[in-house]
Amino acid sequence: MNKSEIVFLSGPHSRWTELKFTVNILIEMIRGFRALHFIGPCITVFGSARFKQDHPYYELTRNAGAAFARLGFTILTGGGPGLMEAANRGAREAGGRSVGCNIQLPVEQKPNPYLDKWVYLKHFFVRKILLVKYSFAFVVMPGGFGTLDEFFEALTLIQTRSIRNFPIIIFGKSYHQELIEHIELMKKNSTIGAEDTHLFLVTDSIDEAVALIMEKSIKEYGLRPENKVKPFSWLFEHK
Repeated sequence: MNKSEIVFLSGPHSRWTELKFTVNILIEMIRGFRALHFIGPCITVFGSARFKQDHPYYELTRNAGAAFARLGFTILTGGGPGLMEAANRGAREAGGRSVGCNIQLPVEQKPNPYLDKWVYLKHFFVRKILLVKYSFAFVVMPGGFGTLDEFFEALTLIQTRSIRNFPIIIFGKSYHQELIEHIELMKKNSTIGAEDTHLFLVTDSIDEAVALIMEKSIKEYGLRPENKVKPFSWLFEHK
């Protein structure tokens, strides 16, 4: 068969449908920006919704959330249960801010009870924009497809210099062992650069993570105690 014999398929091309989709996405993004405008510099914690309170990873994430909150950061998560809840819980117990970007799903994704503020979203890519937009560091806890999707999203944005070189910290050396080995395989095959493996830290130590964030987030970007900003009442803003 040559090129002239190919008959191309036709699909739906409703401009009206595409316009409605575009407008709805814009509305969702504006709503998310307005809801999170005053949350301050964040550390975003990615992790599984499926680990229960009695799991060691839950306690690790809870303690990490508390430690990062004590640095003055807002702890931002996907807002659901499991390790997201653990990070928000740690922040709340330490007296810090705790915020969630919840996705509307049939299962697993109800707001956890440790959120000071949250926003509901319909689209994963809008959620990821918000989880990246306000953060000066990204923490990757053990998780599944969603956690790895969020990790590689942040890593790719940093690798391509689409966002600044914020710290990425992967907790759980044993859990992520095969993942790190595969990244080394990518480096060996030159599908990533030799320097790209320096874009993240793999550790089980909260103290090591705190030290990196103090150096590469607070000091690097000149973060300092906040000067209270009042919302504009005429824009119907509120903290």
